[in-house]
Amino acid sequence: MVVREKLYTIEEFLELAQAPENATRRLELADGVIVEMPPSSRLNTITAGRLIHFLNAFVIPRDLGYITVPDGGYQLGPNTYRQPDAAFIARARSVDLDGVVFETAPDLAIEVVSPGEDILKKAYEYLLAGTQIVWAVYAEDKLIRVLRLDENGDLHSKQYGVEDILDGGEVLPGFKLAVRDVFPS
Repeated sequence: MVVREKLYTIEEFLELAQAPENATRRLELADGVIVEMPPSSRLNTITAGRLIHFLNAFVIPRDLGYITVPDGGYQLGPNTYRQPDAAFIARARSVDLDGVVFETAPDLAIEVVSPGEDILKKAYEYLLAGTQIVWAVYAEDKLIRVLRLDENGDLHSKQYGVEDILDGGEVLPGFKLAVRDVFPS
């Protein structure tokens, strides 16, 4: 749902998003247009929580960086702000933990896809801003698509089902997760 037709800057958006009347709304900024994200389904939010758990269990003991949750926002361009369902940002990037917005793209962005969501548009936004890998998670179908850009800037996708093992690639070397463990029974 588009909130207004006016194009907003990040600063204008953050002021509006942090207003008390918007405290319970999940807002994102796409090319200057404020978009209200619908509430997540129970299945999607449980799936995101499971992914966050497995990622934290790998990242924290190794002091690799940070896993952010759905209200963690990333500036992906001058007029684009997204809140992935989960994300990883490497400690090696010397991220400043003060403030509200990560002023850089995450290394890994995870979106648990809702019906009608344009995940390819979001994936391009993340990847063009510097994200290395996007995991598009389809909870109802119990599959994960790993999206990345190839050397020509084209979107490349690989699908993982419940019989497969997902890995962290070059972003989280050594991370492995049975896809079946991501989804509740």
